Amino acid sequence: MGSEWPSVRKTCRNLGWDFDGWQDGAAMLVLSLRSDGEYASDTSVFSIARQVGKTYLIACIIFALCLMKPGLKVIWTAQVKDTALETFEKFLDMSQRPKVKPHILRTPQGKGDEAIEFTNGSKIEFGARDSGFGRGRTDVDVLVFDEGQHLSLAALENMGAAQNVADNPLCFVMGTPPRPQDKGEYFQVTRQEALDGESDTTLYVEFSADRDADLMDRDQWRKANPSFPKRTTERAMLRLRKKLKNDDSWRREALGIWDEINKHSAVVSARRWKDLIGVGPDDGTKPDALGVDMSHAHEISISACWLSGEAAHCEEVWAGVDSDAALDWLIARTNRRIPIVIDGMSPAAALVPILRANKRKVNQTTAGDMAKACGQFLSKTKWKRFTHGDQAPVTAALTGARKRPIGTAGGWGWNRTDESVNIAPIVSMTLALFGALATTSNRRPGSGKAVIM
Repeated sequence: MGSEWPSVRKTCRNLGWDFDGWQDGAAMLVLSLRSDGEYASDTSVFSIARQVGKTYLIACIIFALCLMKPGLKVIWTAQVKDTALETFEKFLDMSQRPKVKPHILRTPQGKGDEAIEFTNGSKIEFGARDSGFGRGRTDVDVLVFDEGQHLSLAALENMGAAQNVADNPLCFVMGTPPRPQDKGEYFQVTRQEALDGESDTTLYVEFSADRDADLMDRDQWRKANPSFPKRTTERAMLRLRKKLKNDDSWRREALGIWDEINKHSAVVSARRWKDLIGVGPDDGTKPDALGVDMSHAHEISISACWLSGEAAHCEEVWAGVDSDAALDWLIARTNRRIPIVIDGMSPAAALVPILRANKRKVNQTTAGDMAKACGQFLSKTKWKRFTHGDQAPVTAALTGARKRPIGTAGGWGWNRTDESVNIAPIVSMTLALFGALATTSNRRPGSGKAVIM
């Protein structure tokens, strides 16, 4: 137990860099160590307003680590090229200081090759995520996601293998609270997990003014920005205010205040979903209901639900893009008794007439039914009366799905965070649960993987 920060801070001070109190405390946590010498938090997430000094702190930490650990490989990503280049310019200035320059081998720039290369083999590379920078890399020790409010789960997955071979990896995500239109699911999900006490190896740091704060209250400025008024002057804050004329923008970017309702709030946290992994009934056990959904990209998902008293187990049992194959599968594996639930507003509703013509029991749901189904799903997961088969497509669908209002009484249905997300697996699972709860089946749980024979 301990922290690497004292030695890193000493290196920084030798280079002429000093820190505010909040930076000193945050860095102590960022570089805290477990008893085996690995970082206690492999990921550090910062939701901090502009002009506080978060970029400076992480930059200094990275410079020091590059000097202390020969051959360290660092990737610094921003959402767009302009921000990546702006950050590179700041690093370039730092690299040219008298006490730093002797350790710098070269600083290539232009054509997307911006980097700081050290004489000991360490290297910091800069690029933009929207141009695919960093994809395919597997040799990164330190990974930085700047503009974290724009970090989608898809972008994170694209970089997922970057630290596969790192002995003791570090990852930083930093930004300001996202706007409603920002695709910052990861930022929001991580924040919610921290607030819910469900973070394991993630450090979350947030500074903000009070939600109902007077926007020009200097005490609130100080609360949101601990560098005010010493490092960030009142004049600098007023200049920023001129740029951020919209009050909501000022709240997010200058005062660090998150929107009270954000489209990125996860319906079920990653921790809770993992805790709900369970073993289904015996092989060949007929389900109590099936749910079918189809995305607008024609991705079809069929899920099954088995009930045992108050408990339910659901799994995706078929997936594909061929509607004829889906129909053949359903007709071959069901009878007149097993409910097949399909939402009336889904593209999958096109399957209903054919299923009914084959005398299958089809329940075509309404918007009200969908609201009820989603409420049942949330209740079952909340009270741990639900298990699932830990299937990657279903987990991905849940991660990329958010609530959309239905009616005015608090009802909701599933919605995508962006057009690239396929939420059909979680919708079909919700419908299967809805159909099963409408039955009176009460089978006992068995063991083994659940399949339809």
